[in-house]
Amino acid sequence: MCTLITNATLLDTDPEPRAVEGDLLIEDGRIAAVGHGLAADHVVDAGKAIVMPGLVDAHRHVWQSVLRSLDPDSTLGDYLDLVLGRLAPSFTEDDVHAANHWGALDALNSGVTTLYDWSHVPHPEAALDGLVQAGVRAVFAHPDREALARLRPPAHIALALAATGPVYGPVEEAVRDWKAARERRWHLSLHATGTGAVESLHRHGLLGPDVMVVHGNGFTDDAMKTMADAGATATVTPAVEAQMGHGAHETVRFRAHGIATGLGVDTVVTVPGDLFSVMRAALPGTPAAEVLRMATIEGARAIGLDREIGSLTPGKHADLVMIATDGPGMAPVTDPVRAVVGSAGRGDVRAVFVAGRRVETTSARARERAEQVRARLTA
Repeated sequence: MCTLITNATLLDTDPEPRAVEGDLLIEDGRIAAVGHGLAADHVVDAGKAIVMPGLVDAHRHVWQSVLRSLDPDSTLGDYLDLVLGRLAPSFTEDDVHAANHWGALDALNSGVTTLYDWSHVPHPEAALDGLVQAGVRAVFAHPDREALARLRPPAHIALALAATGPVYGPVEEAVRDWKAARERRWHLSLHATGTGAVESLHRHGLLGPDVMVVHGNGFTDDAMKTMADAGATATVTPAVEAQMGHGAHETVRFRAHGIATGLGVDTVVTVPGDLFSVMRAALPGTPAAEVLRMATIEGARAIGLDREIGSLTPGKHADLVMIATDGPGMAPVTDPVRAVVGSAGRGDVRAVFVAGRRVETTSARARERAEQVRARLTA
């Protein structure tokens, strides 16, 4: 079936964010054409809404959805002790499924169509199934490479290694992890701040275009140049980094070095689960158009999916978000790019499409399961 989206302000992001004229044609789950004089057997009237590529959350711990706002005052040390040290080991298989299903719906509800799920919790099979049930596109990352190798995800979910070394583990472990991941063509991602991590990866020949570093606060210019030379990418989570005391986010410096940089929510334990608020946290020092690229095409590049998503380019997956422009928080719209970055919120999201199919973004049963898990874990 072909679907034509009409009466929209089409907002593309590549080569730069801008409004484009015409309608958008979807065939077999992909963008077939953008322009005038197009026809289809199914027409969707956007009601003058903005239609743009779905947002890309390049770093989120989706399983923590059931711990939403548990400790918005926490420092990084508090978070590591409470969430990873005390609560994560208590998650059952059913808990993990419920949490990932609800967390993926949370993302979809705010216009995020692709998640990089950094899942450092037991039961990866259940976590993956939660993403599948929600219908979100995802890169599913887990630190257990043997468990990861047993997974058989559908085509719209890729696998990645959530690396612990050399920051939270020995460099020898990192070397083994990198070798296993590259044999299977998995993407790699690691948390790192300060000095030492990039330098260690470089010494052991581990940096490359398949490596994404999350945070990067306090990296030296030499470390950033080393990343850029290797083609490595970065993701910043400015809201969490400000709250937990990581230091100033490095959006401007990463991008000044030519490093593809994405945006991430990170954890809803301390911050909201929408990428609109993250974009605004990234705004100081960065033009709105560049922030929107980070939330779409550049984020897609950071996670290795820019050939498939992130813009309205014909041939890419029709992962789209429709943003209403008639609400009191959006109207009147002078410039759609600045309106999305500066004013839009989850309440303005009118519809979400993944592979050309409109997806549900909430579920009473999923919410009930999430509430049950939260009640048990925090009793």
